Amino acid sequence: MAHPHSHHDDDEDTGPSKSQLKRDSQALQELGQELAALGKERLAKVPLDEDLRDAVRDYQRFPSHEAKRRQLQYIGKLMRHVDPAPIRAALDAFKGVSAEENARMHRLEALRTRLLDDEKTLHDIATAHPGADLQHLRVLRRNALKERELGKPPRAFRELFRVLRELEGAPDNDPPSGEDEA
Repeated sequence: MAHPHSHHDDDEDTGPSKSQLKRDSQALQELGQELAALGKERLAKVPLDEDLRDAVRDYQRFPSHEAKRRQLQYIGKLMRHVDPAPIRAALDAFKGVSAEENARMHRLEALRTRLLDDEKTLHDIATAHPGADLQHLRVLRRNALKERELGKPPRAFRELFRVLRELEGAPDNDPPSGEDEA
């Protein structure tokens, strides 16, 4: 004869333990803390529902340690109702991409330096990015050189970097998005 208690014990064995639930909850809260540490641009790239996004933004605004602690608990509670996998994937991408991103930035800086040193670099850019606005790049190059010569703030120098970054970031097989940016 089966005892009612023995059936209840079997259910506990198949479900997560109280300790496991607590660890899961803590992991979600830590994931929420990682979200809260993101800047606005990166946070916008993470797939979050509106309540969770608002809760993270509120956390970022709070000055008080205690308010942040309570908000973090609330974020953890909201996290229990979402699939953490896409969020974790986005955060991992930010972490993993950082080395890649640094290398990319160095490549772009080197390209900008080559362009400033030699206008023929425009040919390489045109080959790599057929939709590039070469006239705009030529003007930025000329202005950046003039800024450097006159000791002025490097506006065109920075703009040149931004345009090169957009060119590299735009998929080569999708010219319309590149044309919108330029």
